[in-house]
Amino acid sequence: MADMPRTFEELVAEAEAAPVEGWGFSWLAGRATEERPSWGYQRLMSGRLAAATAALDVQTGGGEVLAGAERFPPTMVAIESWPPNVVKATRLLHPLGVVVVAGRGEPPLPFADEAFDLVTSRHPATVWWTEIARILRRGGTYFAQHVGPASVWELVEHFMGPQPEAREKRHPDVERAAAEAAGLEVVDLRMERLRMEFLDIGAVVYFLRKVIWIVPGFTVERYAERLRELHEIILSEGRFVAHSSRVLIEARKPGL
Repeated sequence: MADMPRTFEELVAEAEAAPVEGWGFSWLAGRATEERPSWGYQRLMSGRLAAATAALDVQTGGGEVLAGAERFPPTMVAIESWPPNVVKATRLLHPLGVVVVAGRGEPPLPFADEAFDLVTSRHPATVWWTEIARILRRGGTYFAQHVGPASVWELVEHFMGPQPEAREKRHPDVERAAAEAAGLEVVDLRMERLRMEFLDIGAVVYFLRKVIWIVPGFTVERYAERLRELHEIILSEGRFVAHSSRVLIEARKPGL
């Protein structure tokens, strides 16, 4: 006899109980999918780290992405603000020789002027361009993958309604202008939109608990009605389709 499909309540309860520290998404295996950008950020980051002498990874999360690098420079630092992530990053990165700093991740960063020749970040919540420019050595590089404009917008607007003014935030043109205003030269800038599929309502709950800026203030209680509506959509269509937006950016601080 085939197993009975799990109820809305069961799926939601499971997702609410799942731990969300760190920046891994293995809990979503078999429950959600997302295409990856063609450029392969982790591989490109690893190559740049291998050529650096002193590097900083900003908003490192649980350190999962940074830990995938093949080789670190002589000085390798990661900074993270959320205490559960600091603990996880410390356990993961310290054995690799990476210093983990618990800090707010916003100005002023606890580093001297021109301390690093490479600054990296994957999916920073906020990019403090003037601070990046300050701590980069002349000739140094900021290399990052950002969340782009209108990312997962189908999910955002299902819960929050139309958000026309917010659609263009984090647009590559805006990123370029901000980097240049801080005195950096943008040498590479690319954007891709990538298909996402949520296969059950538990995946949606987990995702919104973990990626807290998608629907700010999300709780199951607050959005119970919209969650039930989305549950019915997934049951009838087999999935809920959204599209993420990713931007690869490389900016250089002018040298002598």
